[in-house]
Amino acid sequence: MTQTPARSGPMNPVAQSRHRRPSMLAIALGLGWALAHAQPAPPPPNMAASAPLQNSALDAPMFYQLLVGEMEAQAGRDASAFEVMLDAARRTRDPSLYQRAVDLAVRSRSGDKALAAARAWREAAPTSVDATRTTLQLLVALDRSAEVAEPLRALIQQVGPEGRAGAIAGIPQFLHSAKDQPRTYAAVEQALAPYLNTEATRTAARTTLGRMALAAGQPELALAHARRALADEPAATPPVLLALELMPQAPAAEALVQASLERKDAPAGLRLAYARALEQRQRMVDVIAQLRLAVQQQPDLTQGWLSLGAALLDLHETSPATEALEKASALVQAMEAPATAPEDDDEVPNRQRLQEVIWQLLAQAAEQRGDDKAVLDWLSHIGPARVDTQVLVRRASVLARQDKLDEARSLVREAPAADKPDERTRLLAEAQLLRNVKRWQEAYDLLLTGMRRKPDDTTVIYELAMVAERLKRPDDMEALLRRAVALKPEDPQALNALGYTLADRNERLDEAQTLVRKAVSLAPNDPFIADSLGWVEFRLGHHDEALRVLRQAYGNRPHVEVAAHLGEVLWATGQRDEALRVWRDGAAREPGNDVLQETLTRLKVGL
Repeated sequence: MTQTPARSGPMNPVAQSRHRRPSMLAIALGLGWALAHAQPAPPPPNMAASAPLQNSALDAPMFYQLLVGEMEAQAGRDASAFEVMLDAARRTRDPSLYQRAVDLAVRSRSGDKALAAARAWREAAPTSVDATRTTLQLLVALDRSAEVAEPLRALIQQVGPEGRAGAIAGIPQFLHSAKDQPRTYAAVEQALAPYLNTEATRTAARTTLGRMALAAGQPELALAHARRALADEPAATPPVLLALELMPQAPAAEALVQASLERKDAPAGLRLAYARALEQRQRMVDVIAQLRLAVQQQPDLTQGWLSLGAALLDLHETSPATEALEKASALVQAMEAPATAPEDDDEVPNRQRLQEVIWQLLAQAAEQRGDDKAVLDWLSHIGPARVDTQVLVRRASVLARQDKLDEARSLVREAPAADKPDERTRLLAEAQLLRNVKRWQEAYDLLLTGMRRKPDDTTVIYELAMVAERLKRPDDMEALLRRAVALKPEDPQALNALGYTLADRNERLDEAQTLVRKAVSLAPNDPFIADSLGWVEFRLGHHDEALRVLRQAYGNRPHVEVAAHLGEVLWATGQRDEALRVWRDGAAREPGNDVLQETLTRLKVGL
């Protein structure tokens, strides 16, 4: 098992395991996705043009009726207030009074009355988008999905031809909270039937039906809709994005994505989306290939260069990563600077966010090169108000390597951080700092203190187990991992670590295989768990299966510890030239890796 993504080098400051905190690559790809798909906010629906002034229909009796209604509402008699308001709405046909009646019914938890008010509103104003939308929302909230077809069709009609495709595309988000998704799909299919053969709306309709089918648990039906949409309009992007969502459940969907990307007019942003989907499946070699194509196609694609740099760093390809990040930085610097400094985090512009991510990644690259001065130089660009826990740990790691461990620990424990870490987060960060400089006993003592404070915290237990392994306390490690599994039986990382521990000690191999296979079922795309499975198969003497699993894991993400295991199986099966090639590749990525060095020493192999 490669127990953690980077267990022998500087790691994530809060927790080792990828599932516990997004990697810098995931952050970079997420920023890229947000930028590539950013759209200007639409104007509020009633602000597009000034409405002509009208005389109020409010006479003295109506004024008193409304006053009575509001007094009833203030007194908490919402049911009575509802009746008064609904009567007033019917008399005046005022949309605000219908809305008020609906709100009062909702507040009194009377969904049927709210729906009755919304339907009365629709009768009084058949062309009102607000009335139809409110009716739809109530039908979904009341779990009456079978009834949404008619108001949904009416709403699409009310939008008008120019906005119809957009309205259809927004249906899945509008109906995402429906409890009975299969019935909702049937209703949407009925509502969209008139739009499936109209050129202006057919792609949006097919894509929407695909998303609704996916939500209803029918990925093959969703894939059929995506195929049909692309057959009708090969250059369309929405069906390709649907295919990307389908990849985990319908692997054949990837062929649609790849075919679309072969088109000369395929947007570079689509490659970024594909790279993001591949990263989620841990296919890092393919991620880098797609990002290289994206920046080749669009050299000024800032988020492409940023994501490429992050991906290359993830594989310890430091020099090309640095070049990509420097290009990203130059493009960010060319962006228009904000006129004023932001007052809070929510107002920080994309330009500054991107630049801060780039600085952190450049600091990581410097750390991989062993250049501590450059690490601090890059991090110094980040203003005090924007320094987070990750930056603190990286700075503290430099201090620790300079034999200033007390100062480093104090920094992590006490320095202000933009992400406002709690006591537990700081404890995990301090433990990570100690691990980075191989102060295993101090890390163990610290984590043990944390576990005593919160005995059921599986993250702390898992981290403590990993340090126990470094201290060569296998029994303690096993006991801790068994406790983590007992507390969280569906945690793939704990299952994986326990299974690997048994296999590495060549003990209870059948149990080890069961544990790791369960971990694979819970995290099928994790190459580190696949590495554990390959190691278990090797220990069981299933060399062909071990090679198949390890080659696939290494092909997806060539991590040095996977290289150590793959190389050993190749060596044991007589494929020594390939074993040496794999080991050399791993050593080039991370020369000082403990697992690789132990393997080479034990097998008496020199590179």
